[in-house]
Amino acid sequence: MQLLGRITMAEALWQWDELVAAAGGEADGRPESAVDGVSIDSRSVAPGDLFVALKDKRDGHEFVSGAFKAGAGAALVCRDYERQFGDGALLRVEDTLRALERIGGAARQRLPKEARVIAVTGSAGKTTTKEMLKAGLSRLGATHAADKSFNNHLGVPLTLSRMPRETMFGVFEIGMNHAGEIAPLAKMVRPHVALVMNVLAAHLGHFASTKEIAEEKAEIFKGLVAGGVAIYNADSAHADILRRGAEAAGGSVAAFGCGEDCDARPSIKGFTAGDQLGRQQVSVGFGGGEMVDCPLPVPGHHIAMNAAGALLAVREARGNVAKAAEGFSDLIAPEGRGARHLLNVSGLNASGGQFLLIDESYNANPGSMAAAIETAREAVGGDFKRLVLVLGDMLELGEHSARLHLGLKSEIEACRNVRVFTVGEHMAQLFDALEPGQQGAKGTIPADIEGDLIAAIQPGDVVMVKGSNGAKAWQLAEVVRRQFAC
Repeated sequence: MQLLGRITMAEALWQWDELVAAAGGEADGRPESAVDGVSIDSRSVAPGDLFVALKDKRDGHEFVSGAFKAGAGAALVCRDYERQFGDGALLRVEDTLRALERIGGAARQRLPKEARVIAVTGSAGKTTTKEMLKAGLSRLGATHAADKSFNNHLGVPLTLSRMPRETMFGVFEIGMNHAGEIAPLAKMVRPHVALVMNVLAAHLGHFASTKEIAEEKAEIFKGLVAGGVAIYNADSAHADILRRGAEAAGGSVAAFGCGEDCDARPSIKGFTAGDQLGRQQVSVGFGGGEMVDCPLPVPGHHIAMNAAGALLAVREARGNVAKAAEGFSDLIAPEGRGARHLLNVSGLNASGGQFLLIDESYNANPGSMAAAIETAREAVGGDFKRLVLVLGDMLELGEHSARLHLGLKSEIEACRNVRVFTVGEHMAQLFDALEPGQQGAKGTIPADIEGDLIAAIQPGDVVMVKGSNGAKAWQLAEVVRRQFAC
């Protein structure tokens, strides 16, 4: 989800001298003005930005001159970088990634004492929860949060380095693919509140079990400041592991969950779906009879759980929960994360009519895939009579891949009128296990089934697309939108 609009900060992001000191480097020249942004991609450099030349898949030093042509005010480079004609101010350091981390640390250090920082992790819903927090906390004060899904060893220090000094609420997303990745990032962020949304079968190709994933997720609590608050999902199958990790952090511990009988607070007391475009109202109880209503733009129990966790984090960050909840109405679902489109079928497959496209194509694991199928199934009704599922491979599941893909069969069997299209060799196993009447088409790559999918769509369909990014199911969501554009 994304927040509509942004808060404008009046003070410069970085003065040159403080930036040089923060990076622990040496100045080679001086920009014409203060630095108002930080970028690691020369294609997105804005005038006045500091361009950071990282050595990752490509050596960022190859793009320094291009960044200056795009308007960069300065560049962070290694000491041995040879100045090129047209280069502006350079900040020379031993290691540009380490220097970016130092700048991020300095940005975190300079925040006002009353500011509060929240860090979020989980197997699914990190970005959605981060955007909920961004929207809600923006109603309470100057709020800074990561762009997109900037949650790794590059995205976290970049987000920190971009944090204005006037920030009152900082929201950070922390992700991982392998063991040992979360704790260093959490210690960099130093949150006052750390939140684990869930533990699902994601990245099992790099972990022996979901128990190990839970242990890694609990590492976020190691970054808490003294007296910080650790929050975990009490409904998780690995809640005990999360609780022990939370208690070991030495601060306060809080939990959230679902249902009237749930001991955790806050708890979801009910959620009501609205129209076919997905708006819903969620009621969250905090105990003692206190209830907070949250308007949400995307349906589903998993989204309601995100809201409950987000509101508890707001409360533990000393924010006004009711006012923050009002901000959830400012959210929109972006492409790939539940965006819904009513599209016309006129002139192609029928004489006329509409179908509903649900774009869930940004990444997938077994838990998020099951949730997406369930939510799409609930959209069938009224004018919508049939469910069309377009499913791409779920990657990084290792030896568990076949079992977890086939495990989705029970979710599909719960659908009364469904056609399934699959992309990838792993989803092909699921396709072959389905009843003939449920089978649409299967292929190795999206192009293999593109024509069959377009031909199959009819008025009254609900078409849901989801898969891991590497399976490129998102290409099919784009094809459908483009083909049936008004």
